[in-house]
Amino acid sequence: MRATIYKSTGSWYIAETENGLRLNARIKGIFKIDNITSTNPIAVGDEVEMVMENELEGTATITKIFDRRNYVARVSPHNKHQHHIVASNLDQSVLFATLKSPKTSQGFIDRFLVACEMHHIPAIVVFNKADIYEEKEIDRFLNLQDMYQKIGYRIVLASMQTQDGLDVLKEILKDKTTLLSGHSGTGKSTFINHLFPELDLKTTEVSDWSGKGMHTTTFAQMYHLPFGGKIIDTPGIKELGLVDVTKQELSGYFPEMKKHLPNCKFNNCLHINELTCGIKQAIGNNEISFDRYQSYYNILESLG
Repeated sequence: MRATIYKSTGSWYIAETENGLRLNARIKGIFKIDNITSTNPIAVGDEVEMVMENELEGTATITKIFDRRNYVARVSPHNKHQHHIVASNLDQSVLFATLKSPKTSQGFIDRFLVACEMHHIPAIVVFNKADIYEEKEIDRFLNLQDMYQKIGYRIVLASMQTQDGLDVLKEILKDKTTLLSGHSGTGKSTFINHLFPELDLKTTEVSDWSGKGMHTTTFAQMYHLPFGGKIIDTPGIKELGLVDVTKQELSGYFPEMKKHLPNCKFNNCLHINELTCGIKQAIGNNEISFDRYQSYYNILESLG
């Protein structure tokens, strides 16, 4: 029988069959998918083939994983040489970011956008906690909104406290399978509690001494939305290490850079010190934001 993985807790998975039956499932043997070795061979969103193990106990054995349409992966938080698949078979992703309590860096946002671009997953950035923004944060938001919208990303200003922007968010999620991500403390769990009051997900205040959120979600989990569609909630991410990207490929995952690449003299141009560089020319003509170029450079340096 065919099923979809809704929750991963390590060695056991919760899978839902096509007729809505929920089963506890596990794998036997080692799965190697898409020629990658990951800390989690099966991810939330995966389509699998199962055989019933114990009908009374509601357990099954996973015998096959169907090809993934796409996935978002990161460096494993426990082993920098391994991948961790965040979720698979997505229609889009939503990143919760905040400009205060805690502050999400543009570098983190850009890494997330690159991870989505790598697998052609549309990304939306939600700037939450608008109710506590002062003039400085509003100015910063307007600058970021202008920069990201110019290159094709959808930006939403929201407040879980005042419920501003919630209707827009629900419309974005309707009838789609969406990955929700972000640092701990950005309001992702509060939003999910608004959608599903019965879940009563644990939410935490931002740590006073660090100014950072504390982790609340432990495992990735998928939920059916009452108005159509599904969301995949993921544990708060402190850092996002990119996987499977080379220095030569990186600029192709910045949409505003991609169109200027044919203007570079050299095919392997890294857009740093090379002569006749289309990217550097575009920055000089204000066609590429210097802040985005700085993010590109920082990511490039991190690739080693």
